[in-house]
Amino acid sequence: METPDFWQDQERARGVTRELRRLERQLDDFAALSHQFGELAALWELAVDEGEDSLEPELARDIQELEGKLAEKEKQVLLGGPYDSHNAILSLHAGAGGTEAQDWVEMLMRMYLRWTQEHDYPVEVLDCLPGDEAGIKSVTLLISGENAYGYLRAEKGVHRLVRISPFDAARRRHTSFASVDVLPEVTPDEEVEINPDDLRVDTFRSSGAGGQHVNKTDSAVRITHLPTGIVVTCQNERSQHANRLAAMKILQARLLELKRREQEKETMALRGEQGEIAWGNQIRSYIFQPYTLVKDHRTQVEVGNIESVMDGNLDPFISGYLLWASSQEAR
Repeated sequence: METPDFWQDQERARGVTRELRRLERQLDDFAALSHQFGELAALWELAVDEGEDSLEPELARDIQELEGKLAEKEKQVLLGGPYDSHNAILSLHAGAGGTEAQDWVEMLMRMYLRWTQEHDYPVEVLDCLPGDEAGIKSVTLLISGENAYGYLRAEKGVHRLVRISPFDAARRRHTSFASVDVLPEVTPDEEVEINPDDLRVDTFRSSGAGGQHVNKTDSAVRITHLPTGIVVTCQNERSQHANRLAAMKILQARLLELKRREQEKETMALRGEQGEIAWGNQIRSYIFQPYTLVKDHRTQVEVGNIESVMDGNLDPFISGYLLWASSQEAR
């Protein structure tokens, strides 16, 4: 950064300074943890030497707080991917099953929103298509904050629900599926170049509930990337310009994901048939009947308190996935 020509390439310089700030925050966090551990150790020695039993409640509380911080840092150490520190674009889509599957998408969206609230991640709804009778057909969220993508990539895959359907008058048990896709938000300077001539942009009238301008103007935007056939839509913003910017964010992320998949295919071809153990598309099951259980089929992590999970307690699954993914990469 001290070289005279550092700022000549401003895009690269901004990337370097962002990474520097991220590393500085990590060092500050580790220094704070080390200081807190030292104070606790000194207080513990004092309590033992002086026989101060009255310090026990304070020590227990502080140790529990430190354990929570250390557990969070252990997760962050496992975030080594090139885009793990980025914001996340999370998309939910209903599978077969009509209203039941669309209700499942709305339940999952609520679960993820509760998780983001717990971790102080701001959320922006980029696109939302309501169900015909209830629930949501599809929704795309932008979740902002450090390591949002690194954590939420654990959620990518098919999520299965088993319950007695509230939409079935006979009270029969139903199985529903929803897909979760997670992509990192990228800026135009990060490996994704889009030629404006490769885009077809269509505008149309937004559907669903909204403000006074929704349904009255052609503010919704659909962008088609002609070379790949990727189509993205955004209709949740109040203006056509804002919808176009949001749609471009999604397109950039999907093009980066396409590039990553192509690179993985090339690597797999070089390695032959060696690859990950396939568990199928279904990554997690949420069972409400005849018993309550949430089970991740990749990591075997299980939580019996399903209400807690639906209220956003996803950290056991995220931690389990990061450990599992790290072990897979080490093979």
